[in-house]
Amino acid sequence: MMVQTTAGGPDTGALAGRAALVTGGGRGIGAEIALALARDGADVAVTYVRAADRAAEVVTDIEAAGGRGLAIAADAADPAAVAAAVDQAAATFGRLDILVNNAGIAPFGPLEEVVAEELDRTLAIHVRAAFVAAQAAARHLGPGGRVVNIGSSLAERVPYPGWTLYAMSKAALTGLTRGLARDLGPRGITVNVVQPGPTDTEMNPAGSADAGVERGFTALGRYAHPREVAATVAHLAGPGGGYVTGASIPVDGGYTA
Repeated sequence: MMVQTTAGGPDTGALAGRAALVTGGGRGIGAEIALALARDGADVAVTYVRAADRAAEVVTDIEAAGGRGLAIAADAADPAAVAAAVDQAAATFGRLDILVNNAGIAPFGPLEEVVAEELDRTLAIHVRAAFVAAQAAARHLGPGGRVVNIGSSLAERVPYPGWTLYAMSKAALTGLTRGLARDLGPRGITVNVVQPGPTDTEMNPAGSADAGVERGFTALGRYAHPREVAATVAHLAGPGGGYVTGASIPVDGGYTA
């Protein structure tokens, strides 16, 4: 008999006894990833910047799934806060096995209007924070550890103008992932980047004025649900992902086909 799950996968329970940190896990794709990991048995910490009530709701859902949950206020633009969040998650759970670098923003606009502050903040959140979190997590991860970076299909294909800064910052995660895979592979730790396509979140709602154009770029003609991205992350975090590392995995409905 096939067992159906809502956000995890067929390995439900496979993460029992393991602990995870999902940055930007208070909403959207990050919240679904946190819940998928919890449904597969992990204790899960999430970071957030605003909306503490939303992060608290995610923690409640994690605990309802049977795991321990923790919400940590940490701005991904602050490297000290990022490193401290990693250490806090490991100290609270007594271990850290999975890091998901998900926190992100969506800068969009004409190239000539990008200012230095926006450039610096985007790179700080998308690139520096992922590096710092992985560096801090490496002190805690043991054999079987997992790092999953959340990139974007725009790192591989930019079909219209206005996304140069965003695409550049997300493309950097591919290089980071490959480097980390080599650095951490000898310790039995895998590192991968998942590249979501158009996904129905507050940041990119399927009902927006531009959604029709976005759907047209996909082969499936629709937006993803965040659960579909989370399911791939949960697979990589589980035993099924044990021999996948240094990979860039599209979950984009054929956006980059």
